[in-house]
Amino acid sequence: MCGITGIYAFNEIGRWSMVNLRAANDDLAHRGPDAAQLFDQGRCGLGHRRLAIIDLTPDGNQPMTDASGRYTIVFNGEIYNYQQLRGDLLAKGVVFQSASDTEVLLYLYIHYGELALDRLHGFFAFAVYDAQAESLFIARDRLGIKPLLWYADEDKFLFASELDSLLAFNVPKVVDWASVQQYFQLHYVPAPHSMIKNVFKLMQGHWLKVTGRDIQIQQWYAPPRPTNIYPGAPTYEAAQKKLVELMEAAVQERLIADVPLGTFLSGGIDSSVVTALASRHKPDLNTFSVGYKDEPFFDETRYANLVAKKYQTNHTVFSLSNDDLFEAMDGLLNHFGEPFADSSCLPFYILSQRTRQQVTVALSGDGADELFAGYNKYMGEFRARQGGFTAQVLKALLPVLAQLPRSRNSPLGNRIRQAHRFAESLTKTPKERYWYLSSFMEEGRLPGIFTSQANQRMASHSPIDAENEWLPAQLRTLDQTYPIRKAHLLQSIQGQDLNEILYADVQMVLTNDMLTKVDLMSMAHALEVRVPFLDHRVVNFAFSLPAAYKIDGKMKKRLVQDAFRSLLPAELYNRPKHGFDVPLAKGYRTEWRKLIERDLLADDFVAAQGVFSPAYIQQLKQAVFHTQNFDQNHVWAILVFQHWWKRLGIKTEWGN
Repeated sequence: MCGITGIYAFNEIGRWSMVNLRAANDDLAHRGPDAAQLFDQGRCGLGHRRLAIIDLTPDGNQPMTDASGRYTIVFNGEIYNYQQLRGDLLAKGVVFQSASDTEVLLYLYIHYGELALDRLHGFFAFAVYDAQAESLFIARDRLGIKPLLWYADEDKFLFASELDSLLAFNVPKVVDWASVQQYFQLHYVPAPHSMIKNVFKLMQGHWLKVTGRDIQIQQWYAPPRPTNIYPGAPTYEAAQKKLVELMEAAVQERLIADVPLGTFLSGGIDSSVVTALASRHKPDLNTFSVGYKDEPFFDETRYANLVAKKYQTNHTVFSLSNDDLFEAMDGLLNHFGEPFADSSCLPFYILSQRTRQQVTVALSGDGADELFAGYNKYMGEFRARQGGFTAQVLKALLPVLAQLPRSRNSPLGNRIRQAHRFAESLTKTPKERYWYLSSFMEEGRLPGIFTSQANQRMASHSPIDAENEWLPAQLRTLDQTYPIRKAHLLQSIQGQDLNEILYADVQMVLTNDMLTKVDLMSMAHALEVRVPFLDHRVVNFAFSLPAAYKIDGKMKKRLVQDAFRSLLPAELYNRPKHGFDVPLAKGYRTEWRKLIERDLLADDFVAAQGVFSPAYIQQLKQAVFHTQNFDQNHVWAILVFQHWWKRLGIKTEWGN
């Protein structure tokens, strides 16, 4: 696990930007504290910050060049089956100089080119420069677990693990206004776009190749698309057995490391499954939980303790106060290269920080909910498609539900919130219902929060500048208005099979929200997080199964719960599942009040910035400080945006 960056010069002007390579690499220091090296040859410069996991010796440092001197690689991630691949390459006469998976990956690419990607088990973003062909090949793993951003202009191509590293090359800080619209709905910017114009995220399961000024992008992996018919599906009982086998193999592979390793143990089914399987192969397993001593409704450490006791792990509980969460804000926000408003980043940031004091690698249960229908919204979608008496009653009660207090912070308030959200979703088509359940703000409310100038810019957002002929054609068709981007994200939803909702979430929410959070917050502390449920064999298997195996009218994540029932304490079953909303409102009125009033939402700054309607911000501050009638997550999204804007020194052409 590491941080990578690089530059490919189209001409001599582009070569001048090599001077920024060291600064770009230094911006990734938190991702890789163990070594830092640069490569500069011909058209290409590469930078690498190393977090040593496999082969801790200097032989594993990067950039790494093959024996011929032709190929050089920088690599972020882990290849779990590298020993098997190494054996195959040894049989072909390859002589290795290290025991690292990096060198295996390098020679695998030399022998097989882009076809090497199909042989890899793991997660990765890597770049290989071919000095003879003067080409640069970049690839991102199947599910987008590891990030990769890139930028191009008439002089150069740039790439990096994080946006701040790209900005060190003096990339123009021009706001992409369609991305602003997406952000305030979803609280993140979906790939391939970013908040900065002409900075793109390489999509999951894609590779990119630069030769001269030609940039090619191609998809090399996608999960099997869901259909209404699954003729080859095993029986439900056989599917349970197969899932256990696949997860056993996935967890065992992810225990490979030359550094201390553990698992996150939340008390939920998914992390408990990973812990139970890992303990079979690692008797001295370390496990880590986070609890909330000021928010007992959300504290699940009792369930985590049951699993830890059953498998006799070395268990550590980090019991967080609200003050711990509030104090983490400053450090956390500085790791957002673009606005990212998932407030669960706060506890995960602290969990990663404290876990890193004991281990370098942690396994998590991420991905199971998206693959096997674990969220409440999937039950809502199931019932919406089934219809029936309850759905009709709730739809009729929508005006009443809209007037009742809704909150995640109490059992009653949470039930009302869920009922209202479900009732509202019943009024929409499958595509619009999915978008509604994935969003934090309805589209019709967006114009009211911005100035007329900002709204005009969003309405007139145009494709990439016509003179940027070096950009791939598929990006030209996508980089247009917000509605076109939205339609592209929703293209897999046809209202036929519930698996299509899971498929859309794997493509959009999982990669751009959940996995982005995990990568940003863990790598802020140089902690590697591995996700066994996202082993591609598990993913392929999940999408080969009927939706009925995953969810019915009574149970979410049915297959996972039944397959591993014998391994887990009975208390983990038949209990309510709820997310954790950080108590942001309390922070707004206490620790963060001065920051909000005098800085991020100060009247003079808002007016000079020219993005948000001053009247709207005034109303919002009044609601935050004097009422309970506001959405704390929406306020958080604005504060994150404002902090990012000020940190990067963004300007609008119409601002003062």
